[in-house]
Amino acid sequence: MKFRPLHDRVVVKRVEEDTKSKGGIIIPDTAQEKPMQGEVISVGPGGRDESGKLIPIDLKAGDIVLFGKWSGTEVKIDGTEYLIMKESDVMGVLEGKSAAKKAA
Repeated sequence: MKFRPLHDRVVVKRVEEDTKSKGGIIIPDTAQEKPMQGEVISVGPGGRDESGKLIPIDLKAGDIVLFGKWSGTEVKIDGTEYLIMKESDVMGVLEGKSAAKKAA
């Protein structure tokens, strides 16, 4: 991906949800809600405080994060949908979970 976020912004790719319920019922696309978790793809250098000092971002590429339902701006880069949001829109990191485990 040839996109570098600026300041305290992060690029997140939504994690795909299962299309079946636990009981085996297939959920149609129109009834599915967009997942509120995703993988951090890229992070900016961080924001600046009043004195101009750089405050680094606590997130790193590969983190699985939770964010608000209406957080971020949806963009399409190279045919893939991403969300660009501020670090403050991220509610937290899911520890011990990686994108490889989620996909398996």
